[in-house]
Amino acid sequence: MSTKAQNRLRTIVAHFVLIVLSFMCLFFFYILFINATHSHAELQKGFSALPGNSLFSNLSKVANDGSFPMFRGILNSLIVSGFTAAICTYFSALTAYGLYVYNFKLKKIAFTFILAILVMPTQVTSMGFLRLITNMGMYDSLLPLIIPSIASPAVFYFMYSYLQASLPLSLVEAARIDGSNEFRTFNTIVLPIMKPAIAVQAIFTFVGSWNNYFIPALVIQSKDKMTVPILIATLRGADYMSFDMGKIYTMILVAIVPIIIVYLFLSKYIIAGVTLGGVKE
Repeated sequence: MSTKAQNRLRTIVAHFVLIVLSFMCLFFFYILFINATHSHAELQKGFSALPGNSLFSNLSKVANDGSFPMFRGILNSLIVSGFTAAICTYFSALTAYGLYVYNFKLKKIAFTFILAILVMPTQVTSMGFLRLITNMGMYDSLLPLIIPSIASPAVFYFMYSYLQASLPLSLVEAARIDGSNEFRTFNTIVLPIMKPAIAVQAIFTFVGSWNNYFIPALVIQSKDKMTVPILIATLRGADYMSFDMGKIYTMILVAIVPIIIVYLFLSKYIIAGVTLGGVKE
């Protein structure tokens, strides 16, 4: 077989594998959309590959359910996830910049300490965290879901690794010689270089916060402060007589729309991060 034929065969195989993987990824979204367009009675009859006519009916049921504040829950999740992504990425990048640029005696100890926190499960500290926020008067509030995101060891390590690969120290020293203070250097020079890394971690942090169930369920009690995962769990926990599968699928469909929008908005920065060659000395 000639080289040209081998390359063509490899291209065909690669495209076939990509098509199969794309189908596997998108199939579940298709099923979700199809189920959201059917009523509870239609879903009880079995799976249908064709869309139904009950999408707007299901949306109306969810939106007009007085015991189920869907739009309030989406707003709460947007507030929590948006602030969490912004605070987490900015302060993690700032911490990584500080440890990367400055040399001090406890630098290695501080780095090791941050990474040690990374392996500590959230469930281990949950009771102490709950007691702390209760004593601080923040129980049943959205603040405990946002403020702890300032300290994120996983995001910090990603940012630190990215700085090692992309930021030459000579660039920082040149800015200092030009009279730029540290915060100005970070905000105007370092942050633009870190855009791809920030975009990637912003997506991961936003999605992680949006899908977080454990901490909100531990902290939030009022219905008007519940986030989307808790509200979906409330629907799933409804008694048999009021259980509506169409309503649940519709709520899940609505819940993933903001995630898709955030991904589409930031995906160009992820692609830029793949092609970015970094700053050369």
